[in-house]
Amino acid sequence: MIVDLNSRYGLNPAHSEVVDACKIIEPCDTLDMGCSNGRNAVHLGQLGFNITAIDTNPSAIDILKSIIIEENIDNIKAQVYDINNASLGEDYGFISCTVTLMFIDPARVDAVINDMHKRTLAGGYNLIVCAMNTEEHPCPVRFPFTLKAGQLREAYEGWEMIKYNEDVGTMHNGAKLQFATILARKPD
Repeated sequence: MIVDLNSRYGLNPAHSEVVDACKIIEPCDTLDMGCSNGRNAVHLGQLGFNITAIDTNPSAIDILKSIIIEENIDNIKAQVYDINNASLGEDYGFISCTVTLMFIDPARVDAVINDMHKRTLAGGYNLIVCAMNTEEHPCPVRFPFTLKAGQLREAYEGWEMIKYNEDVGTMHNGAKLQFATILARKPD
């Protein structure tokens, strides 16, 4: 039986889209972009994925590193990295970027997504969940970046769409807003 390490360490549960993606993606080398204190990384690690968890916040990375040490986890490495750099140094079978893009420099979003494309192995997957700002659903939170209708789908033209939607959802703090969600598979 798997112990719920997220609960043990006071982490939020893994993002529901990450949990769903794991139903079709086999454990592989995985990048958790904007991992915060590790809610998705810990979940994925327990399922047998080899995780590189990155975040710009050293305190969050320190929390994740302490969990890794405490639990003697050998398939998660946590490191401070600024996603705005868009210069990932390794290739992955799965790159997860949930509720992260809206916090980066808007001028760097295309470069970040292009780098994700480049660093995804053939047949690998990208998962992105990002806030939107549309006429029908203006974003109530002043994020540095939000997606426009159809923008994320266009960024993945030529990839196999496993899932795509632009639905209204609720953030963990209770704010209601529209999110674009994509799970796409890179062509072989």
